[in-house]
Amino acid sequence: MAGGAILPPGGGSGKEYPGKFTGRVFFTCIIAATGGLIFGYDLGISGGVTSMDSFLEKFFPDVYRKEISIKPSDNQYCKFDSQKLTFFTSSLYLAALVSSLVASPVTRLFGRRLTMMFGGLLFAIGALLNGFAQDLAMLYIGRILLGCGVGAANQSVPIYLSEMAPFKYRGALNIMFQITVTFGIFVANLLNYFTAKIKDGWGWRLSLGGAFVPGVIICLGSLCLSDTPNSLIERGKLDEAKDLLKKIRGIDNIDEEFHDLVAASEASKLVKHPWRDILKRKHRPQLSFAILIPAFQQLTGVNVFVFYAPVLFKSMGFGNNASLISSMITSIGIFIGAIVSSLTAVMTIAIGVKFGTSGNPGELPMWYAAVLVVAMCIYIAGFGWSWGPLGWLVPSEIFPLEIRSAAQSINVAVNMIFTFAVAQAFTKMLCHLKFGLFIFFASCVAVMTIFVYNLLPETKGVPIEAMTIVWKNHPYWSKFVKDEDTEDYEMATKAGSV
Repeated sequence: MAGGAILPPGGGSGKEYPGKFTGRVFFTCIIAATGGLIFGYDLGISGGVTSMDSFLEKFFPDVYRKEISIKPSDNQYCKFDSQKLTFFTSSLYLAALVSSLVASPVTRLFGRRLTMMFGGLLFAIGALLNGFAQDLAMLYIGRILLGCGVGAANQSVPIYLSEMAPFKYRGALNIMFQITVTFGIFVANLLNYFTAKIKDGWGWRLSLGGAFVPGVIICLGSLCLSDTPNSLIERGKLDEAKDLLKKIRGIDNIDEEFHDLVAASEASKLVKHPWRDILKRKHRPQLSFAILIPAFQQLTGVNVFVFYAPVLFKSMGFGNNASLISSMITSIGIFIGAIVSSLTAVMTIAIGVKFGTSGNPGELPMWYAAVLVVAMCIYIAGFGWSWGPLGWLVPSEIFPLEIRSAAQSINVAVNMIFTFAVAQAFTKMLCHLKFGLFIFFASCVAVMTIFVYNLLPETKGVPIEAMTIVWKNHPYWSKFVKDEDTEDYEMATKAGSV
C-alpha cells in the first residue's frame, strides 16, 4: 500500500490460491459493505442538523440566542462554540469506542455476521429515539445507541470483507465499505437540505430518524449472509467452512487455501489471551499500524468538514441555505473521491490561507465562496482516494487470525478516540486558532505521508494468512519478526504443497 518492501504476489510465499471472482462473493460483499451506510449517514447528518435553527432552539437555546444576536463585526468563528453542542456529535464516538472493544470477543466467539446484525439493530433503535426526542437526555441516549451500532459494524464489516474476498481482489472489494460510507454522507446531506425547508421546524426529526433505514438495511441484510470461512473454522465448523470456500471460490480445488486457513486457526487457538499476545514483540508492526493508521486518518481533518460542514460554512459567511447546499456539494466530492493523496495537504493549506485572508467573515462574495467550496471538494477527493478507503482496508488485512478481532477493536477504538477528540474540540479550536486550524491539519498530513511511505509495506496481492511474511521481509520491521514467528505459516505452506 506504500513504500518499504515490494513483494511478488503471495507475499514472497509462492502462494497463489486458485479461484474465480464469483457472483456470490460480490453479492455478499455488497450486503456486508452496507454496514458503512450507518457510519456515513451519521457522519453526514449531525452537522446539518446542528445548523438548523429549530433544532438549536429546542435543545441548545443558548447557542441559538448567541447565533441570532451576533453582529457582522463580532467574531464569527466563535458563534457555535458550545461543548454541549459538540458533545451531541462526539458522544456517539465514545459509545462506539466501548462497543468496538465489546465486539471483539463477540466477533471471535459468535462470528462476524452476528456482530453486524446486532450493530444494525442498535443503530435502528437509536435512530428512533433521536427522531422522537423530547429532551437532551433522550437525544443523548439515542446517540449512545447509534454509537454502539457504529462500533459493532466498524469492527466486523472490514474483517468480513477481507476474509471473504479472494486475495487478488481484496482491496477492490474492501473499498466497498468506504464507498458506502461516502454514499451515506451524501444521502444525509441531501436529506438535510430538504428537511431544513419543512415548515414548523420539525424537519430535523426526519433527518435524525432517517438513520433507522440504513440500520434496518444492514440488520436484515446480515440475515442473507453466511459467515466467513475463517470464522467457521475458528468455531470448529470445518465441513461447513470447506463447502462455503468451494462456493465462494467457484472451484472444487480449494484444498491448499483451506489447509492454510485451518493451520492458521490451529495456531490462533494456542493464543488464549489475544489482548495480551498483541503486545508481544513479534506483533509490534501490526500494533503500531492498528494505532497510527486510524489516528492519522482523523488527523487529516476530514471530519471537520464531514461533521461541521454547514456550521463551518455559516462561520465563513455563507447564509443558512447556502451552507447546506455547500455541504451537499462537498459530500458529492467525498463520494466521487471514493469511486489523489498528494492534493490533500495542498488543499488543506489553500483552505487555511483563504480562510485566513477573509479576516472576520460576514457575507462572502460569490467568487470567493466558490473558490472555498472547490478547494474543499479537491481536498476531500484526495482523502477519498487515499486515507478514506485505505484507513479501513490496511488494518483489516494485516493482522494474523489469532489477534485479528482484538487488533481490529484497537483500530476502531483509536479511530473513535480521535474522532471524538476532533468533534469535541473543533468549535473551540476554530474559535481560538481560526485559519491556523487548517494549517495544523496540513502539517499532520505531511508527517503521516512521510511515515507511511517509509514504513508501510505493500500488501496488494498478498494472501491474508501470509501477512507475517510481509513483515519478515521488510527492511525495518524484520528486526521485530524472528524466523520462528513465521514457522507456523511456512510449515502449513509446505504441508499444503505436498
